[in-house]
Amino acid sequence: MEMESPRSPEAVIGHRLEDLWEVAEPQLSPSEKLNSCFEDIAVASFPRPHGSQVIEIPSNASLADTVEILSKNKILSAPIRNVDAPEDASWIDKYIGIVEFAGIAMWLLYQSEAAANGTAGSAVGSPVANLVSRLGSFTFRRTSSGRVETTTDPESDESASVGGSFFETLTSSEFYKNTKVGDISGSFRWAPFLALQTSDTFLTMLLLLSKYRMKSLPVVDIGGDKIENIITQSSVVHMLAECVGLSWFESWGTKKLSELGLPLMKPYKLVKVNEDQPVLKAFQLMREKGVGGLPVMDTSGSKAIGNISIRDVQYLLTAPNIYKDYRTITAKDFLTAVRQHLHEQHEASPLLGAVITCKKDDAIKDIILKLDSEKIHRIYVVDDKGNTEGVITLRDIISKLVHEPRHYFGDFFDGVVPLPPNSTV
Repeated sequence: MEMESPRSPEAVIGHRLEDLWEVAEPQLSPSEKLNSCFEDIAVASFPRPHGSQVIEIPSNASLADTVEILSKNKILSAPIRNVDAPEDASWIDKYIGIVEFAGIAMWLLYQSEAAANGTAGSAVGSPVANLVSRLGSFTFRRTSSGRVETTTDPESDESASVGGSFFETLTSSEFYKNTKVGDISGSFRWAPFLALQTSDTFLTMLLLLSKYRMKSLPVVDIGGDKIENIITQSSVVHMLAECVGLSWFESWGTKKLSELGLPLMKPYKLVKVNEDQPVLKAFQLMREKGVGGLPVMDTSGSKAIGNISIRDVQYLLTAPNIYKDYRTITAKDFLTAVRQHLHEQHEASPLLGAVITCKKDDAIKDIILKLDSEKIHRIYVVDDKGNTEGVITLRDIISKLVHEPRHYFGDFFDGVVPLPPNSTV
């Protein structure tokens, strides 16, 4: 039967994998065959978004300028370019990290918390200490019932979640406007800059996005001086979705979640917040647990009423006025306020829709198609009563698609070792 022509650049990749799949050594297991196929395609062939331009943040840009650039271009992260590097410098000297909305927001909150506790950067008269004195510091405390709440006074018995004025004051402060993104680049997870070379393989790319928890991967030419492409989780989801129907994909994609051992996480280990907990607790949990999002649960604690992603931390910086009238900023209030803001701005967002769910009997390819159509990176697993049982992420999916061969990365990470677990961002 004649094969249908590829309908997109991503589908072209799928057809190349199909050719490799058909000639792969027959004695290999399906898992080994997939590894072999992905290892035979270089990331240089990964399609660039149509008409895209890699947005860079100069290292001397302020945090305020950086947030404006990210927001204006509707992107969540961008590489930081060292303005002190010579024009003819190679990429390894030209880029010093990747900055994200989440990284900036978490760094600011960490600085405020540290100043309130009299630790790093909090000397009397310092910009951080002065800012905290005007903002009113916040801390997290655990109540007798075990719940974690946010309070503006460590000595108070009453808990009051941080109000919208906190972020309004923060984003109008001189500290926010004057701090340079280059000065805090070492606070981010990968420092210095980690990039793929065009000769690296799809297998390397998939493993970095899954096992090594990268959110996006810049691609550079060896000895080159610029970023050729940025591979995101969304683009990989789309590539996989475009491969539905091909033999190599169907051999794996028709399997049920339960057959593949998904979800990986036991229900009692699911990271979540209740609807009446502070939204800042949600973002703190994402940083502490290394997850990209979590469900907001109803008062029963069994059903999800919404999802908060690490990308949603941008609204704390770009639209702090949207919830200024709320006495408290609970997770539920945050969802309500942001949804109203998006409606008024006529902006599309996964936040506007219902929680996307699936069941253990669903096929993995149906999950991929949902993730692609909804432009999300996670989907919640529910039982027949709608109770949340787990979560499926792109990283989980990739972990069932490929595996890391022994000693595969060798010295790949030399010079780009991630920060220790107690890093601030």
